[in-house]
Amino acid sequence: MADVLVGGGRVAGDATRPVRAAKSSSSRAGRNRLGPLLYVLPAFLFYGAFVIAPWVHSVWLSFWNWNGVGVATWAGFDNYAAVFSEPALRSALLHAFVFILFYTVIPVGLGLVLAALVASVPWRAMPLIRTVIFLPQVLPLVAVGVVWKWIYSEDGPLNQLLRAVGLGDFTRAWLGDFSWALPTVGLIGTWVSTGLCFLLLLSGIGKIDPSLYEAASLDGAGRLRQFRHITVPGLRKEIGVACTVTVIAALAGFDVVYVMTGGGPGYSTMVPGVQVYQLVFTAGRVGTACALATVLSVLTCAVMYVLNRLTRER
Repeated sequence: MADVLVGGGRVAGDATRPVRAAKSSSSRAGRNRLGPLLYVLPAFLFYGAFVIAPWVHSVWLSFWNWNGVGVATWAGFDNYAAVFSEPALRSALLHAFVFILFYTVIPVGLGLVLAALVASVPWRAMPLIRTVIFLPQVLPLVAVGVVWKWIYSEDGPLNQLLRAVGLGDFTRAWLGDFSWALPTVGLIGTWVSTGLCFLLLLSGIGKIDPSLYEAASLDGAGRLRQFRHITVPGLRKEIGVACTVTVIAALAGFDVVYVMTGGGPGYSTMVPGVQVYQLVFTAGRVGTACALATVLSVLTCAVMYVLNRLTRER
């Protein structure tokens, strides 16, 4: 206890009480901040053990020449030089970015149009329409690849349909043609991704204030101008989510390509996922495979950063 002067006299008081109160408040605030972290700690430990740690180990292996069995030798940056100098590895990275057109650009565009059309008209069969469009998203990609490989075969339904309508000159071995194999496989990504983009954007349209469309109609704005100036800006977050998910799917693609073409004919449909698999289990170049995977992960993070900047609300 300490004495405090009041009106010329002394009054007993606790001069340390404010200090203790401040310390108690700061300790409670600290506990409040640590509380949420304790809830995410198990997930973070799991993520660190099964995602971050293997990725770091993969980066470490990328600096070595190793066949997966024998003794590894130091390679430095030679494996990274091979990623950008060998035509097969360089083309695999290029094809991954070409797939962004089929997995992201076209599906997001189609999803926008379909969502705007469905939202503007009170369809009675709305649940059925949503189910049919979204169905490819829930199918196993291996099964999708097997079915579409049969559709694209020389005697498959696609060529039979072309012959039936008098377009037999356009039939070909779609997956065996060096010029058509890549877009043929890419269109499957469009078919799979469109349903996800459609549902994301349709849910986003439901959050837009209807009074904005009413005001635009009173000002004489047509459907196209409303779509451009109200719908698209109002879906910035949803477009960002759709682009993020589909770009990752495009850059990390493996299932469909491996089942349908294995990267062929030649290297015309080779993507990094299949290339890494072949480098490890066929060529015995574990270090080069890890270097390719590391480069792909860095490029993916860079693309994600650009997308987040472009789709951030202003």
